[in-house]
Amino acid sequence: MAISLKVANRISSEVKRYQGILSGLQKRDVSEADTVTVINDMLADVCGYDKYHHITGQYAIRGTYVDLAVKIDEDIRFLVEVKAINTELKDIHVKQAIDYAANTGIEWVLLTNGAVWRVYKVQFTKPIEKILICEVDVTLVSAKSDDVLECFGNLSREAFSKGTMADLLHQKQITNKFTIAALLLSDDVLDDLRKQIRRLGSGVRVDIEYLRSIISSDVIKRDLIDSEEGKASAQNVRRLLKSAARKKGANEREVDEKTIVAPVGDAVASLPRAIITP
Repeated sequence: MAISLKVANRISSEVKRYQGILSGLQKRDVSEADTVTVINDMLADVCGYDKYHHITGQYAIRGTYVDLAVKIDEDIRFLVEVKAINTELKDIHVKQAIDYAANTGIEWVLLTNGAVWRVYKVQFTKPIEKILICEVDVTLVSAKSDDVLECFGNLSREAFSKGTMADLLHQKQITNKFTIAALLLSDDVLDDLRKQIRRLGSGVRVDIEYLRSIISSDVIKRDLIDSEEGKASAQNVRRLLKSAARKKGANEREVDEKTIVAPVGDAVASLPRAIITP
């Protein structure tokens, strides 16, 4: 994501202003309807949308309603499900918002109570799934923090696009705890670890499968391996590593093809064409 300094400054200054407002609303324990009003204002002031043209309240979808929809030129960017400011956000709230999105093929859903903002990617599988790609509690972090700029920057009128959101999703998938766990159990990482142990132990040799067993049973939390997210991440890591290996092989073949055998005196030298001069 790339946002201008002007947009970044707007996000930081407006979030800082709303931190005080949200604190007051939490003390007053305002209703969901009042929270919706504040979210509408934040989408305008923080994210740069025109509340009269870009934000629609009580958006109807097949006989049911979502609290807000953000759209540009009739193209809905994301749906917004709002809960009262002191409501703890739960999976049931996510399901409601995801169902709204799935009914119309909308890929992105925002769930918020004003303090906590969560952005989800809708997976159009059977059953419908969701991926949490961004979460920030604006009452607990600096208004200039990377988390704030990442969340609101990607949602902003200036930066939001399917491409930027897809990039954010990819970044989160590659760096999340499940992917890190899967990488730690990959053959390449285990081989590097085995070599380090050999150096530390003055030649002590250990088997890769032994290391895999130790790490999976005693080092990594089991839910990072055995959960559905863990299994999906492990499969994704295997796919990406195979893809990287294929690309590496293709690059090496390309280098070989650019290398020619040229006589130099009585010897035969293999030189890249790029450094050969007539």
